Amino acid sequence: MTPIQLFKCLGDDTRLQIMVLIQHQGELCVGELVDALESSQPKVSRHLANLRDCQLLDIRKSGQWVFYRVHDELPQWANEIICQAVNASEEVLEQLKSRLKLVNEPDRKTACC
Repeated sequence: MTPIQLFKCLGDDTRLQIMVLIQHQGELCVGELVDALESSQPKVSRHLANLRDCQLLDIRKSGQWVFYRVHDELPQWANEIICQAVNASEEVLEQLKSRLKLVNEPDRKTACC
């Protein structure tokens, strides 16, 4: 991954908000993101697919749930940029978190930064 590829992938507000939320929370499912972003499920799913295609996100399946998390093989420099975006997005992050309704999943991965 190059910096240009990373910024192209994060160049959409919805994709950047998804990455900020997932980086902050550790992992989230589509329904949780739909609630937090106040967006439609097809729109959120389309952006999640794009982020997976960019290899920024990976999935974990647990029963009926599919959880999205930051890809384990994301380069350190890219992960640091996303963490900086989380730190710089405090006001937006608080608004998104206030709408977040987490499903009860015992094996949920916790946040890394």
